[in-house]
Amino acid sequence: MVEIKTDAALDAMREAGRVVAQALAAAREAAAVGVRLRELDEAARAVLDEAGAGSPFLGYQPSFAPTPFPAVLCASVNDAVAHGIPDDYRLRDGDLVSIDCGAELDGWTGDAAVSFIVGTARPADVELIAATRRALDAGIAAAVVGHRIGDISHAIGSAARAARCGMPADFGGHGIGRRMHEDPHVPGRGRPGRGFPLRHGLALAIEPMLMAGGSDTYRTDADGWTLRTVDGSRAAHIEHTIAVTEQGPRILTLL
Repeated sequence: MVEIKTDAALDAMREAGRVVAQALAAAREAAAVGVRLRELDEAARAVLDEAGAGSPFLGYQPSFAPTPFPAVLCASVNDAVAHGIPDDYRLRDGDLVSIDCGAELDGWTGDAAVSFIVGTARPADVELIAATRRALDAGIAAAVVGHRIGDISHAIGSAARAARCGMPADFGGHGIGRRMHEDPHVPGRGRPGRGFPLRHGLALAIEPMLMAGGSDTYRTDADGWTLRTVDGSRAAHIEHTIAVTEQGPRILTLL
């Protein structure tokens, strides 16, 4: 069932989204050569704790996962597309890192992700991140009253194809509000004019995950969580929670 939010609810989601943005900023600031991934998680946890916010990631266990997720953020490095578990891996010069984080505040949820490079950047990685940002921007621009979910999906997929990148076929964006994952699903590819109609008050997490190798297939690590490219190529993941409004898309997960 799709829940259409009131303006007051969207304002409350904006506060949760602000906490997400702060947690991502803290994790990104902590990222440096030699820093363990779990230290990024600790930085995000400190922000959530200070804001009095909970984590929709910690303890989350969808049907595909063998164990509950053990952290407040996902940290995916290089060929990891998404859902990486922050562990004792020490960041290296040139690593491409994608961090996904959520927050629950006063009964409402925010969800966002960023990708960045630690230390010396490879031009191909810079372009991959830029292409993922273009895909996100295209999806957000299509999230207007009168369009449909397929218009968002088509915009994202078109940007990914233009960059000759693949996307994991089974994963995409989603509705969000009282829970992190709500209806409707927002695929990374779709046909314009199809799917759920976009109305004022619909809240969505839009999150393109681009894989540089061009394939849409992926593999899952033995941990049951981490998604990786099948060819070892690098991946990037960028996400915002947005609201469809009569005034245009409203991004809820900005600082």
